[in-house]
Amino acid sequence: MTVVVDENLVRKLIAAQFPRWAGQAIERWPSDGTVNAMFRLGDDLVVRLPLTKSGAKDIALEQKWLPRLAPKLPTPIPEVLGAGVPADGYPWPWSVYRWLPGENPRPEALGSPVPLAEDLAEFVLAMRRVPPVPAPSLAHRGGPLATLDAETRSAIESLRTIPEENVDCDAVLALWEEALRIPVWEEPAVWLHADLMPGNLLVDGGRLSAVIDFGCLGVGDPACDLFPAWNLLPADARGVFREALGVDDATWSRGRGRTLSQALIALPYYRTINEAMAGNARHVIRAVLEEVGWA
Repeated sequence: MTVVVDENLVRKLIAAQFPRWAGQAIERWPSDGTVNAMFRLGDDLVVRLPLTKSGAKDIALEQKWLPRLAPKLPTPIPEVLGAGVPADGYPWPWSVYRWLPGENPRPEALGSPVPLAEDLAEFVLAMRRVPPVPAPSLAHRGGPLATLDAETRSAIESLRTIPEENVDCDAVLALWEEALRIPVWEEPAVWLHADLMPGNLLVDGGRLSAVIDFGCLGVGDPACDLFPAWNLLPADARGVFREALGVDDATWSRGRGRTLSQALIALPYYRTINEAMAGNARHVIRAVLEEVGWA
């Protein structure tokens, strides 16, 4: 299904369902994300509309769980102010949120990487401490690494056919197979954001100011929320992040393997259509190989 999501559609949806906000300026907000369209609504609000049916499930998940999680977390997260319904040819639920200031961090331009690592660890620890009952189902990517094996291997073979990316495919395959041999997580599942990419983090003055996009939310292996160690933080701050979380060797290795898998899958897919996603995938591959001394 192709859905045209533009300012005119947003204006009609707001006027019909939330007339108190009708007449406010609407401006599409540039985003590197691929699942939702974002529009500023006046100075204090943002409208988020899924572009796919799977994205609609993410919106429903956020509408249910964000209000319950927010009081338990040390970092601001999106606040749902309006739950929109399908109308005017738009087929899925959508949301109006309070606008959260800040900007997405970039690995090459972090102002305070060590304090940022401490902020990220504090958020992850707070998520883990939320009682897991009741909770949604298994988080996206929250299960055993083996569930990612076929897709990861396929991505590595794709990268072998793209020599200009200069990925050491033998090295990343060896690392992936090593990660698969690590024992699976057998302790109780914990709450996970499950998608702590730079595009889902906001910083202000170098410090973490908000965490957004909880569409992958669920419970599972805590290794799933170690993504920032390799997709954002330099080596010294990575060590601070690990120490603050008290991560054992097996969990750290599973987290590294999971982050590597995500990058390997993303790179051949996004390399010509989303430079931000492809660029971060390249960064992760370099960071992982450097950490194990294979770069």
